[in-house]
Amino acid sequence: MAPTGNPVELLQQLLRFDTTNPPGGEGPCMTFLAELLRSSGLEVLALAKSPGRPNLVVRLKGAGRAPGILLQGHLDVVTTAHQSWTVPPFSGQLQEGFVWGRGALDMKGGVAMMVIAFLRLAASATPPPGDVVLALLCDEENWSENGSKFLVAEHPDLFAGVRYALGEIGGFTLHLGGRRFYPIMVAEKQLCSIRALVRGPGGHGSIPLRAGAMSELGALLTKVTSQRLPVHLSAPVRLMLEIMGAELGPPLGAVMQDLLVGGRTDAALDALGTQGRSFDAQIHNTISPTRVAGGEALNVHPAQVTVDFDGRLLPGFEPEQMLSEVRSLVGEGPDLEVVAYEPGPPPAELSVYEKLAAIIREADPAGVPVPYLLSGVTDARVFARLGIQTFGFLPTPAPEGFDFMASIHSADERIPVEALEFGARAVESAVGRIAL
Repeated sequence: MAPTGNPVELLQQLLRFDTTNPPGGEGPCMTFLAELLRSSGLEVLALAKSPGRPNLVVRLKGAGRAPGILLQGHLDVVTTAHQSWTVPPFSGQLQEGFVWGRGALDMKGGVAMMVIAFLRLAASATPPPGDVVLALLCDEENWSENGSKFLVAEHPDLFAGVRYALGEIGGFTLHLGGRRFYPIMVAEKQLCSIRALVRGPGGHGSIPLRAGAMSELGALLTKVTSQRLPVHLSAPVRLMLEIMGAELGPPLGAVMQDLLVGGRTDAALDALGTQGRSFDAQIHNTISPTRVAGGEALNVHPAQVTVDFDGRLLPGFEPEQMLSEVRSLVGEGPDLEVVAYEPGPPPAELSVYEKLAAIIREADPAGVPVPYLLSGVTDARVFARLGIQTFGFLPTPAPEGFDFMASIHSADERIPVEALEFGARAVESAVGRIAL
């Protein structure tokens, strides 16, 4: 059993459970955490939609002076298949100032911060301002059907009185132009997957076909991967770019300012090169081709081919607007349809963001907090169905040269040792401030 005050040792224990999803198998890891929490006198509910895949929910009673706070994190991780790791991915090794393992960043490291903060709050003689609910979840990496969606649909009463939540992803360090920024997630994009169908005449494969479904597919993919959809600047992104532009000296500061000018935005993104990829996704609705299907035989030109796009909508946009933008980009040729859509959380309350930003400034006076729009999705979109606003706030300071976002889901995923205590303290502090 890991000492309740040590997030490093707790994370090492969590990393030694293989919770790769699919299939998940979070059960043994959840049992370990349930025993840890119960050993501190806490009442733990274990709730499962599928055998062997429980979720844990614990409520700590507060003083009743503020709305409840939810700490939500998932224990499942993505695969390590076909990746070349320096250390065994489920060893939890401590090496070179980092804890290594699949899930160190996404998101067992964050869970370790939350659990330690929760245990410290439970042990304190002073209750928190409002109730604190800890939800340890399964299945986030595979669309949350057994995790947050199950709890929100079947057990919404467990989150009664909760107004705000802390979760992934936010508070990591972004080194840019000699400055250290801390993006705090205040919003996330929406899932909006699109399928395109292209048609052609078909025919025998031995006879070249210059204008068939395959050539139409090639033209479609070229258009989608070489051009952007229109520029849209949401309030959080505008504020982020304004802060960063003011903090950075030339030439980066000027480039950040150009991102705010509609006619110069895309040129400024090109000027940033690889550094502009995350900004690109925050300023546009996006579609990325991820799956192609077509053809029945090696010697037959297919009469139709489909391609699926991982589409991500900015907050406030609807699927019809995505289809309109894509149609303007690709022309009238392919048939387009939305095959999956999940609305995202409502617009964030930036007044709450300011409270979290103050915690970062106190913990790292040289750091610069900024609001952050996540290009992916988290369980925040699910808890939003209960009126809960999630902020990605698991502060993770890292040395310059360490790319937090690029390390997620990659080989040699790891988290700085010092970041774990930093994050646990920040989460504990946030619980005392966020709802007041």
